[in-house]
Amino acid sequence: MAKSVLLLLKVMMILLFLVWVSIWVMKPTQIWTRKWKEAEDAARTTVFGSNGLDFVVYSFPIIVSIMIGFVYLHFKPKEQRRRQRRSLISSLSNPIIVNSFVGVLTAMEVLVMFMFIMFLAWTFYIRVSNDFKKMMPSRSLMKLSIWQYKTFRMATRCGLLAEACLALLLFPIIRGMAVFRLFGIQFEASVRYHIWLGTMMLSFATLHGGGTLFIWGIKNMLQDEMLQWQKTGRIYLAGEISLATGLVIWITSLPQVRRKRFEIFYYTHHLYIIFLVFFLFHTGDRHFYMVLPAIFIFVIERLLRIIQSTPETCILSARIFPLKAIEVILPKEPRLKYAPTSIIFIKIPSISKFQWHSFSIASSSLVDDDTMSIIIKCDGSWTNSLYDMIQGMPVAGPDQRAQRCIPVLVEGPYGPTSTEFLSKYDSLLLVAGGIGVTPFLSILQEISSSSRNNFPTKIQLVYIMKKSNSISILNSVLPLLTSKNTKEFNFKLKIYVTQETQSGTTLNEMIREFSQVQTINFETGSTSYAPNGYGSSVMKAAIIGFTSFLFLVLLVTFSNVFLPRPKKASSKEKNASSLVDLILTFAFFLSIVISIIVFSIMRSKSLRKQNQLTEFKHKGKEMQASSLQSNRNLDDHELHFGARPNFHDIFSKFPNETGGSYVGVLVCGPEKMKESVASICRLGSQGSITSTRTKKPYFNFHSLNFTL
Repeated sequence: MAKSVLLLLKVMMILLFLVWVSIWVMKPTQIWTRKWKEAEDAARTTVFGSNGLDFVVYSFPIIVSIMIGFVYLHFKPKEQRRRQRRSLISSLSNPIIVNSFVGVLTAMEVLVMFMFIMFLAWTFYIRVSNDFKKMMPSRSLMKLSIWQYKTFRMATRCGLLAEACLALLLFPIIRGMAVFRLFGIQFEASVRYHIWLGTMMLSFATLHGGGTLFIWGIKNMLQDEMLQWQKTGRIYLAGEISLATGLVIWITSLPQVRRKRFEIFYYTHHLYIIFLVFFLFHTGDRHFYMVLPAIFIFVIERLLRIIQSTPETCILSARIFPLKAIEVILPKEPRLKYAPTSIIFIKIPSISKFQWHSFSIASSSLVDDDTMSIIIKCDGSWTNSLYDMIQGMPVAGPDQRAQRCIPVLVEGPYGPTSTEFLSKYDSLLLVAGGIGVTPFLSILQEISSSSRNNFPTKIQLVYIMKKSNSISILNSVLPLLTSKNTKEFNFKLKIYVTQETQSGTTLNEMIREFSQVQTINFETGSTSYAPNGYGSSVMKAAIIGFTSFLFLVLLVTFSNVFLPRPKKASSKEKNASSLVDLILTFAFFLSIVISIIVFSIMRSKSLRKQNQLTEFKHKGKEMQASSLQSNRNLDDHELHFGARPNFHDIFSKFPNETGGSYVGVLVCGPEKMKESVASICRLGSQGSITSTRTKKPYFNFHSLNFTL
């Protein structure tokens, strides 16, 4: 019965998505234009109105599809009972293009990109060819020549391509309601799709605006047209403001600015509100309904995130590592469970009242019921401020307790809906560079402490570090090194210290040297709040559905009250564009505000019913240092100084050292390292890196991001 329900939900979700895609494909054609005009004329004389029709046809299919998707995720089994074999989907998820310009691209990504580019080419060709067939430049208002008319129309149609990119732009950065989770793609991995779409959108928008301004300049109409705020039709001034705002956002998001001046990137990105509002006034309500679904869900999700992260909590304790890194232990509600590789966003008001920073969770909810931890490498202004604050705090007593707390706001966690991405493999090869080892700590703790037998039991961790003091980050999993390998759990560690040449140093000696870390415990003050997560998928679907229905009701009501209804379907009367856009905007925000108020009331009641945490215990945290002093045999593990790993050699030895026919390769670290591993995985899928005398394993590549 459950399988039938899941199949039905999946079929409905796919059908509605295909309907939405079909509308985009058919919209440029003359058939659609003619039929749609007839439908709009008929709807204008009804209570429903053309606005209601536009929303139901252009926006509702994808919104309902996403709602069904969240319901599907809720009822989908969290764990795989049987280990899956290699499938076509897994083959498509392996790299086929690896270079420094585009990074690592899988076959699925290339296929989707090709289809999207073909759609853009189709839209542009149909629109421009129809324009050229009706070409009458001498009768146009500007009395254009043939080449001027063609240039002007092509520039105009570039605006439609920018609109198509905008329709998808916000989906990849929706955290709590991440649509890409339906395809097993996590928020941090889908951010680059947002970057690609944003670059394409601004490129087409610049061609659109630049081409139009060029023709105006030739006809000496630049000053007259640029400052116009038309009563009906396109509002040129609004488009110019929207384009200028978008270019500012794009320029300040370039890597050169984002990495060196994160604050500028962060604050200018909030100009998206101005960009979207003036985009609406420029294009009009009909075009806005095409891009509304992503904006609709993004705004709902953004406000829900604010509510979820508003209550302050306190840092429970911190551990200071020798490499200028700190482990921060935070409280969590015991019922909150998360999958390995999940991330959280934190804000510390005493450092910045506005900045949120993302970090991978280093702990496992199977091990720690009421706490979760993150490890922060302090190499930026915000992280250095946190490091100095913690290190400079006066402590007293045998437990090294600070006399005040550090308030913190926590958003998340966000991550996989289940551990299926791990359990489908026979073996795991984890490749980490520097602080990129953090998500693997969560994976190792999850697998080693789990009583389930569906996890891979053969794991190899390749850890690349600049200095040997980075081994202290492995504090939480180093006890696994001293455990004897069994059939139930086989773990091998390979460490590469690239900037030191300490010949003769053993792994035991290195562990003893850097195992001592300073632990600082904090007073938690009067706060007893513990982060309890984002809510269930069914709750998200219910909020989207309720808000969508409320928006439609308000839109139809306001349209009937403030816009005169034509008596005949063929009436040529047009309402003021600004008035129609204001009605849409007001209905949009009012529906969202009402929904958020309802959700806030329900959430506050739920929080009052929960058992508030009054004391937090760090189970086993103070005992970690002593466990590292063990001098048991570590000969099974490898330690290398003064060289980077030879990945070809590591992959070729893997079948004999660890084994497994279906191997998950998870990589987290610098981009060059990811590209090197991806290249080997690409060769491995072609069967060119293993000996013919051994059974050829299949290496399935996964990239984890630790910076956004």
